[in-house]
Amino acid sequence: MADIRWADVIMAMEQKHKDRLTTDFKQIQEHAIIHVLNIPDDYQYMDPELVEHFEAVVPLLLEL
Repeated sequence: MADIRWADVIMAMEQKHKDRLTTDFKQIQEHAIIHVLNIPDDYQYMDPELVEHFEAVVPLLLEL
């Protein structure tokens, strides 16, 4: 919960992940923007293809 409290932006891979966050932590939408990346949750931890996708998409969403 502490990680969610300080977050300004949260990224979820799928809509079901966002739905779970907003259900479990109802106050989350009061202070954080939640982006759904529309990435299937079919990857292993630190899969190079997944990391590459994050590296391409996340900076655009954060306007970096």
